[in-house]
Amino acid sequence: MSKNDYKTIFLDRDGVINQSPGDERYVNNYKEFKFIDGSIEGIKTLYEKGYKIFIISNQAGVSKGLYTEKDLEEINGLIIKELEKYKVSLSGIYYCTHHPEANCNCRKPKTGLLEKAVTKLGVKPKYSFFIGDTFKDMKAAVKFGAKAVLVLSGKEKIANRDSWEFEPDYIFEDLLTAATYISSNYE
Repeated sequence: MSKNDYKTIFLDRDGVINQSPGDERYVNNYKEFKFIDGSIEGIKTLYEKGYKIFIISNQAGVSKGLYTEKDLEEINGLIIKELEKYKVSLSGIYYCTHHPEANCNCRKPKTGLLEKAVTKLGVKPKYSFFIGDTFKDMKAAVKFGAKAVLVLSGKEKIANRDSWEFEPDYIFEDLLTAATYISSNYE
């Protein structure tokens, strides 16, 4: 297999694909889900360059009783349906619905969800990018061995840079900007 067979993008959801509801808040149903301008175009750009694309997201609102797994599946359906309009299909959507105190292996910054993707399609971390809007995402990327790509369209802000534990591999304003750079510089 060539390295092109392993090209993979992992995307956090809230703050990367859709507008973040804010700290300690959740997108509770599909009516509250709003795509960030350019995010679909960014996903399409990566997809057309041959990347496998996964959504990897913590969704503890389920275990907290704020919304149901059915609500989460409706949001997934909305994402899939919207991407199909652009002839884009995802390789997988993985969520951790556990409470943050459950200490599960799948809650970011742990890498359980990323490892599921590895077993499904034989992903190679060194050819992978994890695009997220928090340092939980960046820590998961580093632990997994993927390139850590921080976007500033969600929770993390550049003003916090002095307090970051480490510098991500890349920092971009949003998913579209990240996708344009990755697709132009990594064949």
